[in-house]
Formats: sequence, C-alpha cells, structure tokens
Amino acid sequence: MARPRLAIKARVLAVVTRLIAVLLVPIAFCRAPGHARFLACQWALSLRFPAEDLGGLAPQTLTAFTQARAEAFWRDGQLIGLTSGYRDAAQQHRIFAAEVRRTGSVSAARRRVLPPQESSHVRGLALDVRPTEGARWLEQHGGRYGLYRVYDNEWWHFEYRTTEPVRLPHPDAAAWLSEHGAYGRCQFYGNEPWHG
Repeated sequence: MARPRLAIKARVLAVVTRLIAVLLVPIAFCRAPGHARFLACQWALSLRFPAEDLGGLAPQTLTAFTQARAEAFWRDGQLIGLTSGYRDAAQQHRIFAAEVRRTGSVSAARRRVLPPQESSHVRGLALDVRPTEGARWLEQHGGRYGLYRVYDNEWWHFEYRTTEPVRLPHPDAAAWLSEHGAYGRCQFYGNEPWHG
C-alpha cells in the first residue's frame, strides 16, 4: 500500500513542479529573455529538490547536468534531481570509512565507494541523481551532454566524460583491471567483456 501512495505522491509533485515552471517562465523571461525556459526549469527543480547542492561541481559538469535536466524537463516531462555531487576529500573519506565498517573490509567497501583520491565526486565530475526514472532518462540521453552511467551496480551514479567510457561492473573494477593488466584471458562481468 505504501508503494502506490509514494508513486501517486511523486506524480503529483512532478505535475506541481511542471506547473510552477510554466508559471515562472514570464518572470524568467524578464531576467533572461533567451533562456527563460531553462531558468524557469532550474528554479522549479530547486523548489522540488530543495536539499540538492550544485556547488563545487566542475563547470563542465554543472553545465552538462543543468542542460540535460532542462531538456528532460521540457521535452519529456522528466524531473531529475541531484542527490549528491561534489564532495570534499574529508567527506568522501568519512563515507568510505563508514562503508568499510559496514561491510567489514576495504575490498568489499570499494565495490560501492571509492577512497577520496580515486573518487570523481572529489573532482566535481560525478553526480548521484534521482528518481530512478530520471536516471533512466539520463542513461538514454545523457551522452549528448557528456554524462554517462559508469557502473552497473549504481543506477544513480553518472560522471562527466569527454568520451563515452566503458561501463564497469562496480567502482573497484578499474583498480582490478589496472592491477591485473589490460591483456590476458577475457572475463565477463554482467554484459561487458573485460580483459584481465
């Protein structure tokens, strides 16, 4: 019973957010005539997702994200919110240490969280988005903006890249590949072949 109520609430909030954006277009036009719909979209989404923090994102990541979600919003009626973007090294370390405690090992923790020196969040290039429908939209269309889902086990995690990366099964897979070399017998993780 709780799931249908949550789905209804999400639809109502999406409709209200779109209505607010439409009502904000004339005000946004006064401020930025050539970018009124873009600006109205950003304002409406900041009301819908008040806890999101776009600060600290690398300029190219911020531009890609705001442009992509404006297209999703106006073209397809899809809302995309940011759950987590830039994290400083101390915050990333705390998250990593908590995951190590939760899983009981560094190796297990690395499958979900990377240490600060390896995290794209610390460089301002990574985005954790919501809801799942927004992530689905971004997975299908985000490449036009340089935003790619990079891990099979994290539907919410996207990174800004100048070229499409090879999808990895989990965050620690890149370390495993570099440790075992790029050549050798072929192994499969999910749908992707990896040489190691």
